[in-house]
Amino acid sequence: MLSSVMLRSNRDRARLAIIAHDGKKADLVAFATFNRDRLAEYDLVATGATGDLLRDKVGLDVESVTPGPHGGDVQIASRVVEGEVDAVIFLVDPLDKHPHDPDIQTLLRICNVRNVPLATNIATADVLISSPLFERLRAAS
Repeated sequence: MLSSVMLRSNRDRARLAIIAHDGKKADLVAFATFNRDRLAEYDLVATGATGDLLRDKVGLDVESVTPGPHGGDVQIASRVVEGEVDAVIFLVDPLDKHPHDPDIQTLLRICNVRNVPLATNIATADVLISSPLFERLRAAS
């Protein structure tokens, strides 16, 4: 339950990780553009090209890690384990094969094990960032 999720570090703001498969990058740009002001309220971290898109196309301040296929998904998973990520938006393309699928599954599993909110499509991403409970998480930071 999101109401039991607490910030796990002494950061000033909640940290949101954002990842999008290539087939979902256009959807992400549209989502992020529409929600730019709300997303700007969080510390954002993203994998390679996703971070570049959020920075260059949407104008958000984003920390980028390695691209997903080169270990970025695992880097985000590690941050979830360390309590450095408070929620994850991972726009998954379920109709495409991904050679780094074990890394993807690791991140999804870690979010579930650690009870970290996880959105895997635009509908759940909208619900996540619009939730009053997520607002409380941000406000508590």
